Amino acid sequence: MLWPTTVVGAAAGYAVADIPGALLGLVLGQALDRHLRLQTWGELKDRLKGKSVLRDQELLFVLLGRVAKAEGQVLAAHIQQARLEMRSLNLNEQARRRAIGAFNRGKAGGDQLRGHLLRLKHQPNSAEGVLRACWRMVWADGQAGTAERELVVTWGKWLGWSSARVQGLGQDYEPRHKPVAKRGGAYEEAMRLLGVSSTTEPDQIKRAYRRLLSRHHPDKLVGGGATPAQIREATDRTRELHNAYSLIRERRDLR
Repeated sequence: MLWPTTVVGAAAGYAVADIPGALLGLVLGQALDRHLRLQTWGELKDRLKGKSVLRDQELLFVLLGRVAKAEGQVLAAHIQQARLEMRSLNLNEQARRRAIGAFNRGKAGGDQLRGHLLRLKHQPNSAEGVLRACWRMVWADGQAGTAERELVVTWGKWLGWSSARVQGLGQDYEPRHKPVAKRGGAYEEAMRLLGVSSTTEPDQIKRAYRRLLSRHHPDKLVGGGATPAQIREATDRTRELHNAYSLIRERRDLR
């Protein structure tokens, strides 16, 4: 593992005071690396430019933003999936604003992410959670593009996963049939799924949608012993609910 400030400190110490200086610089540099949690030259460069080092949930939403933009256009389904992830994490308002900023940062694509992901390599639960969230974003619009898949597989390799294992994880979220909003008679089916009618008030529609999302979101199953088939079914149901709500909003011009 590369500790950039450790290297700089050792080199500077050697230049000033030979071996004793190098040893002192190494110790001080490593202490600074650990304090700042720097592991790559890219992270050090970001620090020197005044950029923050990505952490935890912020990193997650940068990755999700990158996936959403991978095929060139961020769709409404991607935005909705990001909102679902925020909701599943029970983010407060401040954390939600940071997540939105991180998602937009991910869409811009300016971050070097390898160093950030290497920090998770020895945290298997966190690594799997990140990959699962990325696959949910990949399948948010009901299809997985080549660029999206390649991104997640690459990130998985940086996390120490084999390509086959990463792709196998993605199968948990692959839809088994087309989303409701793309089928004939979709509006009537959408109302049936949400348990509403053409005369239901907008606030009641929104409450019905959120209640059903909370009940069926796959995050409630992950880590609870659910089978891949159960997770896939919950993912399909969540996607159908989203498409149903989007169609009703569009048809009734709801805001």
